[in-house]
Amino acid sequence: MSECIFCKILNKEIQSEIVYEDELVCAFKDINPTAPVHILVVPKTHIENLNAVQQHHKDLIGHVFVVAKELAKKFGIDEKGYRIVVNCGADGGQTIDHLHFHLLGGRKFSWPAG
Repeated sequence: MSECIFCKILNKEIQSEIVYEDELVCAFKDINPTAPVHILVVPKTHIENLNAVQQHHKDLIGHVFVVAKELAKKFGIDEKGYRIVVNCGADGGQTIDHLHFHLLGGRKFSWPAG
């Protein structure tokens, strides 16, 4: 995955504003935020997209959501609400082929999304 920008961030080859990191995930601020709080939670295991998630990834994916919840609290968006978005494939809006979760908050969102 030498060309994956997220792998390069995870390997500290590209600098990013990291707000959380542990043995399973890294979270950093999006360089093109669409909300006052826009953090990407990225598994350290390179998984191309949601379609590539397997049964053995279930603990990792659960961990992502626990981390996202804690980051929502840390950044003060837990009380008013926030959104977690996963884009899958070109039509789903995925632009980087490494599974990642957008934690968005700090403003009111509308529905339907898109």
